[in-house]
Amino acid sequence: MSETWTIAVLGAGAWGTALGATMLTSGHRARLWARDEALTRAINDEHVNSRYLPGIALDRRLAATSDMTCALEGADCVLAVTPAQSLRTVLAGVGPHVPKGVPIVLCAKGIERETGRFMSEIAAEALPENPVAALSGPSFASDLAGNLPTAVTVAAKDIGLASTLAEQLSAPRLRCYSTDDLTGVEIGGALKNVLAIAAGATHGAGLGASASAALITRGFVELRRIGEAFGARPDTLMGLSGLGDLILTCGSEQSRNFAYGAALGRGESLEGHPLAEGAHTAGIAARIVRERGLEAPIIESVTELLKGRLTVQAAMEALLSRPLKSET
Repeated sequence: MSETWTIAVLGAGAWGTALGATMLTSGHRARLWARDEALTRAINDEHVNSRYLPGIALDRRLAATSDMTCALEGADCVLAVTPAQSLRTVLAGVGPHVPKGVPIVLCAKGIERETGRFMSEIAAEALPENPVAALSGPSFASDLAGNLPTAVTVAAKDIGLASTLAEQLSAPRLRCYSTDDLTGVEIGGALKNVLAIAAGATHGAGLGASASAALITRGFVELRRIGEAFGARPDTLMGLSGLGDLILTCGSEQSRNFAYGAALGRGESLEGHPLAEGAHTAGIAARIVRERGLEAPIIESVTELLKGRLTVQAAMEALLSRPLKSET
């Protein structure tokens, strides 16, 4: 039986709000931080987050605040659910308010565009006296907020910490598995966003289900190849935070990355379209691939597509015309 914790959730987007509400169902106290005061008022007074979770009524006990000090007061655990590219800025404001030893659980997926740092590296730099973990897996915020069953992985380099967090963060409709392969979990979460753009573009261009299946499968080969170059374990990449998340993200326009790719594939203007995290990650992922001498033609094609240097059709033709070789 888990003990009752006070959990600070940094970020009141769809995923942060869903996690905050879910923590209440496991008997914890949850406090949600948001920059936008109008959003905090809507959550506190109307018990909705219509901007990010339209049509879903929130637990009336979910409290939101735009005051970071208030959000972190007495926290036993911090869930960082801000976008990957803003994580460093947000964590810089956390240090003065969170006690030493309180775990920071990273719930955003990506690689910092400017530095190539993984989220755990950013957190370790910003909060060196706080243990770092990551929560990742196949999960749509609307499913979790709508009380539908979801399973994820909680990773930390210390398996004892990972196990404790998995137990504490599990809820009636949220099952958490634990692992000490933090690198594998982070790589799976970051790269699947890039591959989802590719899958969406294939779908949007009307290239057919066979092409989509082939692209997702070969994309997973690239994900494993890159992960193993960083020391990730194959079983992690085959699990919820790797293959599982890839399957979910590459199959529905509920995924922001898939929807972004689909718009590209249809030739639509992306002006005003919500920017997907994979669009930030693609360029740095391609750079990492080149620097390490790895082969990842799909990830590199996504980068060229996003820069407008390649069309979806030309990218597919280039992939199909590559030299034939054994699959394994």
